[in-house]
Amino acid sequence: MVDGLRIAAEEQIQAIANRLRGFGGAITTRVLFGDPKAVIVDRATEIRADLIIVGSHGAGGLRKLVLGSVANAVVRFAPCSVEITRAKDGAGDRIARVLLATDGSEYSDAAARSVADRPWPQGCEFRVFSVVELHMPLFQAPYPPYLNPHAMENLRGEAMRRAEQALQTAEQIVTDAGLPESSTVAVPVASPQELILQEAGDWGADLIVLGSHGRRGLSRFLLGSVSEAVASQAHCSVDVIRQTRKAA
Repeated sequence: MVDGLRIAAEEQIQAIANRLRGFGGAITTRVLFGDPKAVIVDRATEIRADLIIVGSHGAGGLRKLVLGSVANAVVRFAPCSVEITRAKDGAGDRIARVLLATDGSEYSDAAARSVADRPWPQGCEFRVFSVVELHMPLFQAPYPPYLNPHAMENLRGEAMRRAEQALQTAEQIVTDAGLPESSTVAVPVASPQELILQEAGDWGADLIVLGSHGRRGLSRFLLGSVSEAVASQAHCSVDVIRQTRKAA
């Protein structure tokens, strides 16, 4: 049975490799056994991969991108950037609209540079999107800010300035690469991930690109984070960008 599985897998990846050879570049193939979640991440670490591309569905069909699925685990634990690909019904594989979500963090800037550095189909449209997030201080004398209208107004103003600065930085990176773009700022009436998903759906995006971490630093790419929520719930393909390793 194991020999049969290996032969079938090798035939499948050879067929895929043959399709890719038309695009140039060195191609190697490998069949590995084990838990896909662990094997994919371990292999990417071993070869120092810059990008993992994984489908959002498994061989059994249905919507498998849920907690515990291969795609979700790879997005969460991969040492590099990850693209989760979704086929669009009746639209083919062409990417025509790319939504770049940014919060002005260094991780968002890495996502913008990733967009700027790629070759895109002619006529591809780009939209830079930022959500105004209120960062509440834990303590503020004499009252919490939500009981102080003046403090709340200051928080809103600071949040708007952060969002606008995030847009300007990402826009500059994209336009310097000669890519046409538009931009949008969303005032929070829902969570950032909900607003990003809504913008992507309303605009008909084919791809969402965003950083793996947010402005508040540390390792925010955990259950419930914006990046993971967008990757698992989007109707289109999603790129979660981790910063490129610095050369030794």
